[in-house]
Amino acid sequence: MEANILIQTARAIFANNKGILAMDESIGTCNKRFAEMGIPQTEDYRRAYREWILTSPNLGNFISGVILFDETIRQKKKDGTPFLTCIQDAGILPGIKVDMGAKDLAGHPGEKITEGLDGLRERFQEYATMGAKFAKWRAVITIGPNMPTRACLEANTQALARYAALCQEANLVPIVEPEVLMDGNHSLERCAEVSLETLHTLFNALYHQNILLEGMILKPNMVISGLDSPVQASIEDVAQSTLECLRRNVPAAVGGIAFLSGGQSSELATAHLNRMHKTQSPLPWDLSFSFGRALQEPALSIWKGEEANIEQAQKALLHRAECNYKAVKGEYTAEMEK
Repeated sequence: MEANILIQTARAIFANNKGILAMDESIGTCNKRFAEMGIPQTEDYRRAYREWILTSPNLGNFISGVILFDETIRQKKKDGTPFLTCIQDAGILPGIKVDMGAKDLAGHPGEKITEGLDGLRERFQEYATMGAKFAKWRAVITIGPNMPTRACLEANTQALARYAALCQEANLVPIVEPEVLMDGNHSLERCAEVSLETLHTLFNALYHQNILLEGMILKPNMVISGLDSPVQASIEDVAQSTLECLRRNVPAAVGGIAFLSGGQSSELATAHLNRMHKTQSPLPWDLSFSFGRALQEPALSIWKGEEANIEQAQKALLHRAECNYKAVKGEYTAEMEK
């Protein structure tokens, strides 16, 4: 592990108020979204989709890094140019999702464990050779009756820590993503309680695996009401609760925090991020975004698999990227959505 490389990469990702575009959907997830919009679920359409995203003009003005899937990192433009070349030419750092997805946690109905540690060292070597600069691993934590259990929290955070150690060994910055899911009818307070316990358990595991905090990125959920909760917390309360949770659990040395959107609408995720940057108290870490659907969904709904719609879809993608870029500066307003 070369600490200076890791620290420089983490700093580059958070430089100039930019954020991360998460386009690391698995084949199954991408196909599901295509099916919802009547787009053919083929490799060629997935390639075409990713091509117009990555070739959106001036994407690098707002995006510093892009998370890819194994299929995507190997793909090329229609003219034969590797996607990695397009990304690097845009001044964007390429990253790679390396987990193999969340599977049922044996003995704990309703809970999940993320798999993918077997052979990970060798996969990191290949991705680093290809040009990846960082990686991502996602764990999912469900809120429900008697959930999450300690077994679930400890199994997932230990896996995250082991992944992060292998990642740094390969001189790749680990994005560590412990997502407390929005699914359910839980309150803001319950989400805060679970998020606090999750982060506390996570950083204990990272400490035991000797993770260089300055050379990692945390990708947490915002503290927010459950999707089915009869009471939806205000933008102010979400921002305040999220920052309070982070201040209590995330060491100041961490290289930066990039939020996931987690099922929020595009506009609401941006508004929450913006409000956090309106705080009067200084933050010990850079705070940005690593959004997937919240960046892509409006553009995807315009594209619909039609080449004639690409220009308008790219404009929609760039609009959302710029809105979040402004939010990181605390300069986003609702008028920007008009």
